[in-house]
Formats: sequence, C-alpha cells, structure tokens
Amino acid sequence: MKQKDNDYIFLSTRVKAMERGLLTKERIEQMLDAHTTEEAAKVLVDCGYSEMTEITGTELDRILREKQQEIMADLGSSAPNKFVVDVFKLRYDYHNAKVLVKSEALGTEQDDLLMEGGRYDRQRLAEDFRRDEMLAYSDIFRRGINRAREILGSTGDPQQADFILDRAYFEEMTALAKASESDFLKGYVSLCIDVANLRSAVRASRLGKGPDFLSQVLVPGGAVSEQNLCAARGEELGTLFHTSRLAEAAEEGAAKSAPGSGALTDFERMCDDAVMGYLSDGRRVPFGVEPIVGYLFARESEATIIRIIMTGRMAGLDRSIIRQRLRRTYA
Repeated sequence: MKQKDNDYIFLSTRVKAMERGLLTKERIEQMLDAHTTEEAAKVLVDCGYSEMTEITGTELDRILREKQQEIMADLGSSAPNKFVVDVFKLRYDYHNAKVLVKSEALGTEQDDLLMEGGRYDRQRLAEDFRRDEMLAYSDIFRRGINRAREILGSTGDPQQADFILDRAYFEEMTALAKASESDFLKGYVSLCIDVANLRSAVRASRLGKGPDFLSQVLVPGGAVSEQNLCAARGEELGTLFHTSRLAEAAEEGAAKSAPGSGALTDFERMCDDAVMGYLSDGRRVPFGVEPIVGYLFARESEATIIRIIMTGRMAGLDRSIIRQRLRRTYA
C-alpha cells in the first residue's frame, strides 16, 4: 500500500531535530581554524561522533563508520517505507560484494574490509558467498555477484567486475525507488545516475576512451540517455545537460574533458553540489519522504566533508586548499 505523507509526521519531526547535529558551515570553519588537528576532531564530538583516541586515518574511518551504522539502524527500524532507507543501504552491500568477489579471485579473505550499514549482515553475507548459498538475497544483487564472478574468472580484470556490480547497484536503486512510489526518491536516483554517467563520460574522454568503453560503464535510468552520451564528444557534454541541475557541472566537465586539461576537483564538487541542491529543495516539505532522503544524503555528504578536512589537516595542507575541495552543506 502506498505510504501517505501523514505516515511520516513523527519521523519527519524527529529528523528535523536530528538535523541540528549536522556539521554546519560554522562548525566547518571551527574545524578549519582550530590550532591543532586534535582540536578540529573535538568539534566532531559536538556533532555526535565518537572521540578519536588518536589522530589517524584508521581512527577517522572508525568514527565515520560507527555513525553511519547508527543512523542506518535507527532510521531503518522506524521508517514507514523501508525502500527509502534501503536505497542508501545499497552502497554498503555492493561495496561488500566487490570485496568478496575480488578476494575470491585472489584466493584470500579480506573480511576486515567489509562494512556494516547495508541490508545484509556483512559476516553472514561473507559466509553465504563462500558457500554459494545466495538465495536469501535480492535477485538483482545475486545476479550481479554471479556475473561479476564469471567475468573476473574469465578475464582476470577486476575493473570489468566492478562495472558489472555498478550496473547492478544502479539497477537495484532504480527498482527500490520505483517500489517506494515516491516521485522525490525516483528523482534523486535518476539524478545520481546522471552524475555517475557524466563522471564516466568525462573520465573516458580524458583517457581517450571511445563509445565501446562507455557502453560498458554507462547505466540506464538517467535523464540523459546512454546512447546520447556515447555519441557525444567530451566538449559537447555541456549541451546534453544544459537544462539539467548538472548544467554547471557538465560545462566544467566539458572544459576538462581533454587529456591534460587540469584537475577535476571543481567538477567533482559541482556534481555533488547539484545533488545537494535537489535534496535541499525538499527541506521545504514539512513531512514526507523528502526530509528523510535529504537527511540520509546529508549524512553521507558530511562524511565526505569530514574526511576532506581531517585528512587535509593530517597531511598539513593549507586551509585554503582544503576549502576549495569542500562540498555544499545541507545544514
């Protein structure tokens, strides 16, 4: 049965309160202006993150992972429509699938690389994968894994296996968004596919890769078709997306589509900012799917911002360089 916006009154109100813990522009400035990296890390405690016992990349991964697990478990158990949260859980399932497929090909076990936060328990997934007992998993997920195993076994090329799983990931995202019956969530997924395809087209152009390569990596479901993207030259990408939220990003990507044309830092940031802009528009909706989707993406984006700031500070980068890499915030 289709969920009504009224079904989200309690959860939407709760999420609005949870938004107060998000990393704001003011808190970002505090992290950047802190005298030491240790002081920057303390700002994160005020946002609900665990305290870092030492300033290392491993510790940073731990606190980000713990927070994401907490959010997924919390909202996953309280959302009226499970498909909304599952769309965001997928990335962890498919990350784990890539780890397992590649580990099998190498004849090793790398379970320490598996992540919690997905629909499937990571240890149970690993055990079922090795026993080849995957009937309990979604059809798209299972088919993607089986195909990736076959491709990697026959070609020895892990990139080909990644392409297979990436296509399955977006196929399942689209299916879950459709099952949710939320136009807002479907719009979000379609925009994510456009972002992924635009990034692939720009990178392919910079590497001198043609339509044959692009046909392997582009995925269906975006506003711009794979056929049009395959047929376009790098410098024409801006035209394809001129009426899209990605218009600015596509123009930047087109300008950087030639080999040796410069760093893609601004292009990557513009892509992420376009998605954030779409979701920020949903904040005007008092209750419904929109605040939930926006908050889940905001937390993912926040993790990216935290990683940029903390790794930059650990590396001793100048504050101005770190600022150039930061994404638009939701809060």
